[in-house]
Amino acid sequence: MSWVYLLFAGISEIVWSTAMKLSNGFSKIGWAIITVVGLITSMLCLLQAVKHLSFSLAYPIWTGIGAVGSVIVGVALFHDKFSNATWFFVVLLIIAIIGIKITAGE
Repeated sequence: MSWVYLLFAGISEIVWSTAMKLSNGFSKIGWAIITVVGLITSMLCLLQAVKHLSFSLAYPIWTGIGAVGSVIVGVALFHDKFSNATWFFVVLLIIAIIGIKITAGE
């Protein structure tokens, strides 16, 4: 169940960071509320995950899910453009997240 919490924490990280961008500096109250709710949800899920997973495992996976997800959202919703070199490093980040999970032994 800890892995489910960690996955949901990472997804919530993507939600709140996207909503923060859409809130236009917190001037759009609906998006600002989603930002705060997403942030709280992300933290609470991370808290549940680290009850049974080591922090040194959970935290980099959580931030990695958020980082990769935010890149994907940036490209899909905000039309961010990245070079092939940047995509190479995003792929390396995904490989690193998987590697941390596989080698941590939890």
